[in-house]
Amino acid sequence: MAIARKKLINSHITKHYHCIARCVRRAFLCGQDEFTGQNFSHRREWIVEKLRQLSEIFAITIDSYAIMANHYHVILTVNDTQTNSWSAAEVIRRWLLLCPKNKLASKYFSDAPLSILEMEALNMLIAEWRKNLSSISWFMRSINENIARRSNAEDKCKGRFWEGRFKSQALIGSAAHLSCMAYVDLNPIRADISDSLENSHYTSIQERIRAADFVSCDPGKNIEEFQPMNLTKFSSNESIKTEHTIPIPLVSYLELVDVTGRIIRNDKPGYIPYHIVPILQKLGINPNGFIKVVKNYSRLFKNASGSLSDLSNYCKIFNKKWSFGIHGAKLLCSN
Repeated sequence: MAIARKKLINSHITKHYHCIARCVRRAFLCGQDEFTGQNFSHRREWIVEKLRQLSEIFAITIDSYAIMANHYHVILTVNDTQTNSWSAAEVIRRWLLLCPKNKLASKYFSDAPLSILEMEALNMLIAEWRKNLSSISWFMRSINENIARRSNAEDKCKGRFWEGRFKSQALIGSAAHLSCMAYVDLNPIRADISDSLENSHYTSIQERIRAADFVSCDPGKNIEEFQPMNLTKFSSNESIKTEHTIPIPLVSYLELVDVTGRIIRNDKPGYIPYHIVPILQKLGINPNGFIKVVKNYSRLFKNASGSLSDLSNYCKIFNKKWSFGIHGAKLLCSN
């Protein structure tokens, strides 16, 4: 029996989720359509722009993304505790950026007097909006609906643009989170449409590399202090690590993904650089299995990924006897 989406996405299980949305019939509606000869690649930039915009509205950060010709991947981290610190005015301000036509909210900011009944109704709405602003379902809905409307208007047609609701995968633990990020960042390499990370357009890894290259021109600057504003930060500083930072140095991650991409692209055996091995081991990742997992991630994991104990707990929560991904967990995790 299928599990309801509201249960699948549960911040008590994990804050990190890998989401995928595909164009209807998997047609190349965001790339070069071989049947019509039309090129819709500009829509991939629409998706990137919308991701940036929504990351400034929602209490959700973007860890990684890859916008392909007929689908896109994005890894999101929920910061539901952040919404609790927002004032009522801040919640209303953010919601109006998302849905600007709410009369009560607009009246609140116009300083027009609200009746007791109106104030009670507004307070109920604020509680609902506070919850929605940390909801991955609302985040993905806001992207997909916007892109579908713009694309249909451009094509002068009606009907579905996306295949269906987005798919989500729980990333439980640092090992699952980091390996899935590498998997997403390497999508153009694996699909053989890019020969390097620098040329992997519409990806978070390209955005991070460009920022790092810009900073590296000044030897007096620390790369970790100048990361893209709209992406989750990497941090090697123990004193500033939180559940909303990625606990490895940015340079190490870039090198790790680059090496993994070269091995995948050339289809040759390779190894992870010696100085990165301790970093992976500290996160509970088996260096020998990391490359295999990243290369075959979609076949190894389905609804959830993590260690054997993580998948076991996941099964208990949903009253399942077995979870797909046991073989992947054995490859990925060192414990």
